Amino acid sequence: MLSDTDPQAERVQIELARRATAAEKMAQVRSLSDLAARLSRRAIARAHPDWSEREVELRWVALQYGEPLAAALRACREGR
Repeated sequence: MLSDTDPQAERVQIELARRATAAEKMAQVRSLSDLAARLSRRAIARAHPDWSEREVELRWVALQYGEPLAAALRACREGR
């Protein structure tokens, strides 16, 4: 496999991963998931600079969970 990581650094990373507790691993997963969500929202906002934060969030929901859920959320927020 191709890698730009130094072999010694990779060994250290693997050892740290092996030593991590389940809670630490889950915290890392949550952190990376949060980062991915924030970056995808930012990409939507950059592609649509005229959209409000609410419009960006609704589009993100539509992309992640489907248009039916986004439509339900939109209706809920509009009080329907």
